[in-house]
Amino acid sequence: AATSSDEEDDSDSSTKPIRSEKKKNPASLFQTGGDPPKEKKSKKKVPPKGAESEEETPETLQKNSNKKGKAKKSKKKEERPPSPVIEVENLEEFVLQPAPQGVTVKCRVTRDKKGMDRGLYPTYYLHLDNDKKVFLLAGRKRKKSKTSNYLISIDPTDLSRGGENFIGKLRSNLMGTRFTVFDNGANPDRANADWSNVRQELSAVVYETNVLGFKGPRKMTVIIPGMNADCERVPIRPRNDNDGLLMRWQNRNMDNVIELHNKAPVWNDETQSYVLNFHGRVTHASVKNFQIVHSSDPDYIVMQFGRVADDAFTMDYNYPLCAVQAFAIALSSFDGKLACE
Repeated sequence: AATSSDEEDDSDSSTKPIRSEKKKNPASLFQTGGDPPKEKKSKKKVPPKGAESEEETPETLQKNSNKKGKAKKSKKKEERPPSPVIEVENLEEFVLQPAPQGVTVKCRVTRDKKGMDRGLYPTYYLHLDNDKKVFLLAGRKRKKSKTSNYLISIDPTDLSRGGENFIGKLRSNLMGTRFTVFDNGANPDRANADWSNVRQELSAVVYETNVLGFKGPRKMTVIIPGMNADCERVPIRPRNDNDGLLMRWQNRNMDNVIELHNKAPVWNDETQSYVLNFHGRVTHASVKNFQIVHSSDPDYIVMQFGRVADDAFTMDYNYPLCAVQAFAIALSSFDGKLACE
């Protein structure tokens, strides 16, 4: 088994915590206005017992990320640390709430290709990766849409736009390289007087090609709304297409907007593949594997996603992301114009 991606994690990961202790409270990276987070909130950074068993031995360092060439399969079957106990009382509320500070919400995405047209329009399911396997979200591409358009629902059997379980959608541009994630609010054309019913933009994803096209490591930029002093998402309700997250980012109008990137993998000569350290959470090489970080603190993994079987993936997210944001970002990586296994 290739275990030599140590340079990705500065030598022995068993002695290194996932986050650097010297750095400031990660919550401050995402705050875009108001007073700094109160001191008592920053103390929540210490995860509950068993919440983050991320300090793995070096054997769990992964060769599994964006690959060029075949990576050798590990002979040793790795144990993936499960999610901490997370109570989901109100599903709709939970999937839109930011992850608790200091807790990594560990999930599993499964892809269902059964049925006549599932090969083209598979359904994706998101569950908590714990003993109870609590269902969180389902997503599927709409069939009669000119661009890639995924509906996201809190009911695994109801993926209709008009249903009451519709909670959000992911929409791409014509090129299939830029994506916007919306909640279930109304189109600006159907706004009420105070715009309170208009849909919010929850995130945007931009994929850039590199010298290898999409065959090599992808370059992803993720744009999300900032958080206020109470650690709540700042609502971004564009009134037209020129006011959304993508346009703000393009025009460098970054008020209340946070820019994140995927962590660049490192080429490993021994395995002839690009490697990232997933701390045992990813077991298969895939161009879809990624980790999202803030440039000011690349040790704080905002989200990571990677393959563990042909149609199964792990998806872990941290504050300030919510389940809908993370799931939609993961769905964008499956899109047909990007997808290469």
